[in-house]
Amino acid sequence: MKLIGITGKTGSGKSTIGKALADKLDCKYIDIDKIGHEATSDLAITKKLIKEFGQDILDTNKMIDRKKLGNIVFSNKDKMEILTNLTLNFMQDKLDKIISQNNDYYIFDWALLPTVKYWNMCNIKILITSNDTIRRERILKRDNISIDYLEKREQNTLDYSKYKFDYIFNNDYSEEALNSIINAIYELI
Repeated sequence: MKLIGITGKTGSGKSTIGKALADKLDCKYIDIDKIGHEATSDLAITKKLIKEFGQDILDTNKMIDRKKLGNIVFSNKDKMEILTNLTLNFMQDKLDKIISQNNDYYIFDWALLPTVKYWNMCNIKILITSNDTIRRERILKRDNISIDYLEKREQNTLDYSKYKFDYIFNNDYSEEALNSIINAIYELI
């Protein structure tokens, strides 16, 4: 089994590149952020989140409203750590089950990947970078969020310079660049 880790700031194109590479390699693509979303929907975790952050994090259907929760945790590192501690076991259990299937390749995509145990398991570690102005415009449009919310979210961005990567690719969002990145990674594998 080989694990390919793709990381970078939100909106850098990690998912687009990861999915396209998975198609090319015919392997499993795992968007770890989506597993984090599942964790906040888990009933036991929801109860703990409500106990920790209050009823104000719920939407009208009594489900966790990720934007409301984000407004709390993105502006406070201690609260972000609480959220991480409450969801990480769920996420790791799910990821452990996925990789126990023993496929040839897995692609893990997550902005926080360098901070968890799977980073050390990666055979190939890839950082996707991009122009911050374009990236931020894409996020605002894609996620339908305010500039204030984006600013809060960006405060918790990792300093990727602290981590070692096998490859760093700059994504300028052109189809040519995306194909070039995907082909370069494919050839390396």
